[in-house]
Amino acid sequence: MTGFTPPEGEKGAALLTVLLLVAVMGALAMAALERMRLATTVAQNGALVDQARYHVGALESLAVLAIDDLLAAGNGDASAAVGTVRQVPLPGGGLAEAKVRDGGNCFNLNSVATGGEGQPLASNPIGIAELAGLLRVLGVPQGDAARIADAAGDWVDADTYPNSTGAEDSYYQQADVQYRTPNAPFADASELRAVAGVTPDIYERAKPFLCALPDTKLSALNINTLTPDQAPLIAMLAPERIPLETARRVLMARPAGGWGSAADFWNAPGLKSIMLPLDVQSQPQLKTEWFALDIRVTAGEAGLVETALVDARKAPARVAMRRWGSDE
Repeated sequence: MTGFTPPEGEKGAALLTVLLLVAVMGALAMAALERMRLATTVAQNGALVDQARYHVGALESLAVLAIDDLLAAGNGDASAAVGTVRQVPLPGGGLAEAKVRDGGNCFNLNSVATGGEGQPLASNPIGIAELAGLLRVLGVPQGDAARIADAAGDWVDADTYPNSTGAEDSYYQQADVQYRTPNAPFADASELRAVAGVTPDIYERAKPFLCALPDTKLSALNINTLTPDQAPLIAMLAPERIPLETARRVLMARPAGGWGSAADFWNAPGLKSIMLPLDVQSQPQLKTEWFALDIRVTAGEAGLVETALVDARKAPARVAMRRWGSDE
């Protein structure tokens, strides 16, 4: 039996048909291989990320245990942990690194309100004044600083009546993109960007000095771990009476072993004659209540970054918040 032989005039068309079929099958095969390669890569990356998360969790636990040990040895003070760095080499050339910062040396945005757990929050004039003071120290005009601080109080407090220069729902509902005040504590410092009057420039200036701690206490500043770059946090307590340069000089002249008491700090040159309300005067302290852990893991092509906030107000220390990623 002989094979089929197309007519002489149709041989070219038959060849083209065969070539077309081969091309289509080749394209389908390449697509299938690409999908298989992509699925394999996704699976491998997923495994690497899972492994990186495991290393992050391990480093986090080690750091919290170290803080706990210092709390026990230092009668409730773990300030010695500030500045420590732990690096752990990983199989395959990876690296896990954890840095410990003082997580309380910042302006606590939630201190613009006052109120206990389960109680409605009300604006706190002292916290509002300190936020306005911080912004003024950072070069924000006085009127703008006051309006932003008042609006921050309105953002958190439970009522719907704006502070003297603040903003409640009626203000935000006039914007192109309408939204409302949460009437709840700040979940993250980046939330300040949504508050009336806050421009990208103002936020970038204030960002290094801001935090959103899960309480409404006035910022407890550890004067023995504050750096000269954090001098605005001292100047904000009384901007009219504590110039920024004075605050910086005081921190630069800190005794080698740190101040032995808050009274020693307030007796430093440039601060000795300043009288402040007791609530404000007691904010500079000698111990750290909150620690920030900056954890970075690099494993193969996968990288993972976590910032954790550790509550060390009492033993045992515990992780209060986590944020993944290098920025908000």
